Amino acid sequence: MAPSRRLAPHLPVGSSLLPPLLLLFLLCVQFGGGQKKKENLLAEKVEQLMEWSSRRSVIRMNGDKFRRFVKAPPRNYSVIVMFTALQPQRQCSVCRQANEEYQVLANSWRYSSAFSNKLFFTIVDYDEGADVFQQLNMNSAPTFMHFPPKGKPRRADTFDLQRIGFAAEQLAKWIADRTDVHIRVFRPPNYSGTIALALLVSLVGGLLYLRRNNLEFIYNKTGWAMAALCVVFAMTSGQMWNHIRGPPYAHKNPQNGQVSYIHGSSQAQFVAESHIILLLNAAITMGMVLLNEAATSKGDVGKRRIICLVGLGLVVFFFSFLLSIFRSKYHGYPYSFLIK
Repeated sequence: MAPSRRLAPHLPVGSSLLPPLLLLFLLCVQFGGGQKKKENLLAEKVEQLMEWSSRRSVIRMNGDKFRRFVKAPPRNYSVIVMFTALQPQRQCSVCRQANEEYQVLANSWRYSSAFSNKLFFTIVDYDEGADVFQQLNMNSAPTFMHFPPKGKPRRADTFDLQRIGFAAEQLAKWIADRTDVHIRVFRPPNYSGTIALALLVSLVGGLLYLRRNNLEFIYNKTGWAMAALCVVFAMTSGQMWNHIRGPPYAHKNPQNGQVSYIHGSSQAQFVAESHIILLLNAAITMGMVLLNEAATSKGDVGKRRIICLVGLGLVVFFFSFLLSIFRSKYHGYPYSFLIK
């Protein structure tokens, strides 16, 4: 008897390839579904942001909105976030000034012909999103940050407010460097300068008209000298730098409430600092004038001695104060040279 054999069941050709093909099909379906879901989520986020932008140029966000629309993927848009503290109890005057410039910039973008869904302006107030400040280890306000479409913000995505200031033009330049979106800043018309100039011209014209029969005061050397000194004090104290950079008046530490009127860096200054420097320069100049008066006048010797002591005291005291400010800003002063 011939030995029995077990006959293998008849299998159709290619049946061994069914499990891999089925697995590949399922993966494609799952990936395609996930990709479609991702695209739908992105479309919903962009649509919601566009709707908010149509109502207000700067979108206010709390912790939940920030995590959903700024931090969480997917994103194909850039977000500029201003972290601030605008509530009156915070007493942050710098925050209010920076917010005004930020609103000007956001409105310039919102109502420009280049407006698109590639860039959004948002704001997170400390009293509405304290958890966001804690999450980012942020302890000062105001702060401007750029969140790119992909990845995490880098060091350059934080605006250097202390060095550059918060003028809308400077913010627009920084945004152009980070996003390639160029914003032309349009400011609302401000007629205060025109009105002030008109009042000044009217005042001078009225004074000349009233004194038309006696114009000798125009040739007064003391008056022209005082006017020239005022211009010199304004320029040497940094008023033009303030006009160009738009720095804050002062800085208040949100942790301890301490107000700083002198900037700690040699690359920046506060508006209050320029006023302090102006007064110090004026006091030193007054001391020099008194010293010159004591040396050149021919009056009573005792009176001249008093004028000399007062002038010397003004120069010594206020120039020492000026040097102390210089030392606090330019670390390492007084400088020393190593001679070999």
